[in-house]
Amino acid sequence: MRKTLALLALFLLTTGCGTPSFLITPVQNTTALQEIVVQKGKGGREKIAMIEVEGMLMNAKSGGFLQPTENPLSLFQQQMQQAAKDKDVKAVLLRVNSPGGTVTTSDAMYEIVMRFKQKTRKPVVASMQEVAASGGYYVSLASDRLIAQPTTVVGSIGVIFNTFDFSGTMDKIGAQANAIKSGPLKDMGSPFKHLTPEERAVMQGMVDEYYTRFLDKLTTHRNLPNNTLRATLTDGRVFSGQRAKELGLIDDVGLLEDAIKTTRKLADAPNSRVVMYKRPYGYRGSIYAETNIPEPQAVGSKNVTQLELPGGPLLPTGFYYLWNP
Repeated sequence: MRKTLALLALFLLTTGCGTPSFLITPVQNTTALQEIVVQKGKGGREKIAMIEVEGMLMNAKSGGFLQPTENPLSLFQQQMQQAAKDKDVKAVLLRVNSPGGTVTTSDAMYEIVMRFKQKTRKPVVASMQEVAASGGYYVSLASDRLIAQPTTVVGSIGVIFNTFDFSGTMDKIGAQANAIKSGPLKDMGSPFKHLTPEERAVMQGMVDEYYTRFLDKLTTHRNLPNNTLRATLTDGRVFSGQRAKELGLIDDVGLLEDAIKTTRKLADAPNSRVVMYKRPYGYRGSIYAETNIPEPQAVGSKNVTQLELPGGPLLPTGFYYLWNP
């Protein structure tokens, strides 16, 4: 039967019947960011640069099979640099749609925005879309104005460190892990052993340190009373955009279009057009782009491929400003 089907397919191909067709679209092979107009202005050279803060914020390439790969931190830095050096760009609008990410990447993106403002004196506005939680909110705090939609998920202020304990499972199957280490705490957080009280205290100390850093940013940028901070806003819970406005976590409620109007007003550029910086395919183009994801490895059989992607159900061990319900 299979032989018959194969012969039939060969016949159709050779006679021109049912020949599959492919559409090949050439793309420009460039490492440069391309400026794309996403909303026309009313004339003149002035621009508002809209830059994305989206997805999992990690210093690692994202993407996968048949998808472009890009390092979010690297791309963000390059986009902010391009906006800084373009004299026609009068302001930056951050389009935020992120549950957060690693502590370090969130903090780095925050610092990039702050240095952009200090260097250029250009205003920055954050427009929050579906989610602006934890690290996504942390980065947004660097903006001069925070605007969320009424139903945006906002908040999740805090730090999380996830680890797993497989030692019981290993005992059941008769396996054990032996770590040869230079100090008693070298393998703390290992999934192959119980977390000791001493190890937990060390990890909790780091979580508290990063949590304090988050609170410092919050008190710097938002005028909130201390009792409200501790009791209501910083226990990890999330709020709707409307409730976040009432609590003082954001400045205004509105759509992306409203945020664009606010940005034009702050920049005194009412006729400006809105542009974005895009690349057809990922490129490692800055000092933050050196972290690699392992190449796909075949497992089980030659027809099965395991794709190692960041931001999956099991995140790499580490400290996160992340809303991960």
